Amino acid sequence: MTNRKSLTEYVSAFTHSLIHLGVTDVVISPGSRSTPLAYACMKQEGLTVYRQIDERSAAYFALGMAKASGKPVMLLCTSGTAAANYFPAVVEAYYARVPLLVVTADRPPELREVGAPQAINQINLFGSHVKWAADLPMPEEQNLLEFLARHLHRSVATAKTEPKGPVHINVPFREPLRIDFEQSYVSRGEMMHFTGELIINKETEGFLQGLLEQERGVLVVGEMTAPMPETFWEFVQNLQWPVLADPLSNLRANVKPDNQHLIIDSYDAILKSEQFKAAMIPDVVIRIGPQPVSKPLTLYLAAIKPKNYVVFDESPMMRDAQSVVTHHIQAAAKSLWQLPIKAKEENAYAVKWQQASKLYWQLVEQHCENELDEGVLAKIFFDELDKCHLVVSSSMPIRDLDTFFKTNRRDVIIYANRGANGIDGVVSTAFGVQAAVKRPTYLFIGDLSFLHDMNGLIASKMQDTDLTIVIMNNDGGGIFSYLPQSQEERYFEDLFGTPTGMNFKDAANMYDTEYAAVHSKEELISALRSHKQKLVKIIEVFTDRQQNVEVHRKLWNRFSEELSK
Repeated sequence: MTNRKSLTEYVSAFTHSLIHLGVTDVVISPGSRSTPLAYACMKQEGLTVYRQIDERSAAYFALGMAKASGKPVMLLCTSGTAAANYFPAVVEAYYARVPLLVVTADRPPELREVGAPQAINQINLFGSHVKWAADLPMPEEQNLLEFLARHLHRSVATAKTEPKGPVHINVPFREPLRIDFEQSYVSRGEMMHFTGELIINKETEGFLQGLLEQERGVLVVGEMTAPMPETFWEFVQNLQWPVLADPLSNLRANVKPDNQHLIIDSYDAILKSEQFKAAMIPDVVIRIGPQPVSKPLTLYLAAIKPKNYVVFDESPMMRDAQSVVTHHIQAAAKSLWQLPIKAKEENAYAVKWQQASKLYWQLVEQHCENELDEGVLAKIFFDELDKCHLVVSSSMPIRDLDTFFKTNRRDVIIYANRGANGIDGVVSTAFGVQAAVKRPTYLFIGDLSFLHDMNGLIASKMQDTDLTIVIMNNDGGGIFSYLPQSQEERYFEDLFGTPTGMNFKDAANMYDTEYAAVHSKEELISALRSHKQKLVKIIEVFTDRQQNVEVHRKLWNRFSEELSK
């Protein structure tokens, strides 16, 4: 068998195994050493290939696709620093539990550590930030296809197994790198893989049912990547506990009217009230999903140290930064709402949470009529959304989402990169989400986050998309104005405010996107409602950092005063 024939058979076996294992999407960053596998992906029936020439952006694009689809997405790049540019997204995927199959092409062994171009040490490149890593042997004439199939099987199964996450496969190729496009591939059969689910035992079930009988209980729901099933809503109706819903829980949209009162979407503001916190200490807290965005909730739970604080998690990893969890149940979250419980009557404890939340939203509506700041504009934006996906950046955008996204019946699914809480790669993540869901997608982002991944806009040149980007441009790092270092004026602007004085009109022209500049409520509504002329639309909303802080605090202070009455 010639080298070209064996190479062709090897990469064909690779792509056929992907299809068998349920991997259908591949993101390729073009380069030389990955040529054989890139060719094989392009010609493989059943694989959809997306291209992004910037490796860092490509990795976040794949991350967005995998996050939205729940399925492993393959990343492919050439050797050298191209592979290293995947690192930030791999870190995010690891901590956010997103399944990625990271495939890096490599030089053959004789070209490693001898000064060859584009050759770095790629073995275990991502260290402890992947669930598993393999350095594959060269595709030589000896029979490696069964070995390859089993390694791919393990890789995909590992990426999909809870907790999901990234897997790294390093694939060395020796020149020549061309394959035979006419050569057919005959499958030798594939191994089958079956998995079960982590479920709770009878002892745990009895323990939980005892807790669920309590009245002063709180259900905390962190990030969930899909709307909850009807069985969940039946469970909370019977439970009659306040449900503190993180904005990424996807419990604040697609909610039926008879369920809306169960969702406490304003707990971040409510828990700024010392009087309310002291009066409403729960006997039981149960959390599903990761810790929510809200800092007041985190501080509150750390301060009261609930006697029973139960967390469901399919991983043995303790997501408990404050060390206050008392019971870690390693099982699927649905094990909770599948428990049989007796329906309870509405109780005074839950009603007080509901009344506080109702008061908050009454004040927010008044606030938005009389004030103008980033939060007010954010609420206008959120209220306009329907039949779409929304991607939100870290820093102030995710906090404005928590503060101003009210529970509603509209069809909005929300995503954010909260694994490592970084602001890099967010533009590309949004493109990836849109590619996976194939419906209109919005990105809510700050000016510095947009600058971090402006090159992600290249994705719109490579494939069709439908993305609207709303940039809150407060000329710097808005989140830092809410932190203690803002009280020290020396060096604050240099180190934290970091104003750039930039706007993105010229960037919109460079990437051939539609553009609108917004300075008022009316201009924002008009920009959101106007028919989009191009694949990508940038709406740049100009705000003032200092004004944002003053108006935000004005709302919180007024609410705390009214709540104390």
